Amino acid sequence: MNSSLFYTEKPVFGFDLGRSSIKIMQIDTFSKVHRVKGYGYTSFDPKAIKDGVIIDPEIIAKEAYALITENMIGEISTQQVAASVPVSQTFSRVLSLPKMADSDLKDAVHLEAEQYIPIPLDDLYLDYEVSPSSNKDDDNTEVLVVAAQKKVVDSYLTLFELLNLEVAVVEASINATTRLVMHAEETDLPTLIIDFGSVSTDLSIFDTTLRITGTVDNGGETITKAIAKMLKVSESQAQTIKNKHGLSAGKKQAQIRKALEPMLTKMVSEIKKMVRFYQERSGEKRKLEQVIILGGGANMPGLADYLTDKIRIPTRLCNPWLNLDFSDLQPPHDSEKTLYATASGLTLATMEKDG
Repeated sequence: MNSSLFYTEKPVFGFDLGRSSIKIMQIDTFSKVHRVKGYGYTSFDPKAIKDGVIIDPEIIAKEAYALITENMIGEISTQQVAASVPVSQTFSRVLSLPKMADSDLKDAVHLEAEQYIPIPLDDLYLDYEVSPSSNKDDDNTEVLVVAAQKKVVDSYLTLFELLNLEVAVVEASINATTRLVMHAEETDLPTLIIDFGSVSTDLSIFDTTLRITGTVDNGGETITKAIAKMLKVSESQAQTIKNKHGLSAGKKQAQIRKALEPMLTKMVSEIKKMVRFYQERSGEKRKLEQVIILGGGANMPGLADYLTDKIRIPTRLCNPWLNLDFSDLQPPHDSEKTLYATASGLTLATMEKDG
């Protein structure tokens, strides 16, 4: 497992495996114009995955094969795949270690990892990279450490073996999403990124490298169900209300806020903890400048203003497709764009090697 594992000069496509869905995208990253070559989406029986481990790879392989060979918009032109595992199944941390020889760094990283990862290292794939912000003149070296459970990663490798695909990259999903956001935004400001998934929300702070990551157990589906229960409507009606009204001013605002307050309060609390941790480590040198939100739940009206008010840091919605060219392909509908955030971030991974 590595935040920059097995990069090659060959093109890759991103394979984002969700709780019950597959999102795929390939982008030509070897040209000045980053052109989308193909993308697609399909679903599968969620019983194929349990606790992050693929327990029935044949079910997923069947749907993935049909998607790649028959149902893509555009095409996939490579057998090299970049895959992501859920943040909840990974561990990552930036360590500050004394300057030492490269030959000693591995042992130091493993010793530190044993202190904060609650799983035996023998059960993990673990790797690291020296932060690009580390200065040769500094007394310490910053190292980004990433680990994932072997049983999770190995189940993915089994799936890709069934599909006759060569694994080029494996990383945490938040790494890929962060890469896409920074590619779209073209900014070097310290940034908190919030990715609203269907059942959970991933958080990351990026400042020249990933500094902190985390997950909150609430997502778009949780929000929809809470609105449905409060307003006594169906989930499909609640979805419409969420997308149309959200937290913005209106007749239903008070009820919607009441329904969402517990989960939003929990999220804000986790965000503030991350921000404090980052500020304590960075001191006065760097301050968090902005919050960027994306994902299905991020489109809810009034959410950016709500977070700006609670966190006291400017918050805005990200357009992930800035600096990507769909050329002759029909781009995803606005409501579907965020589906491909992780998949597109994965296929952009090759840029980090080239750049």
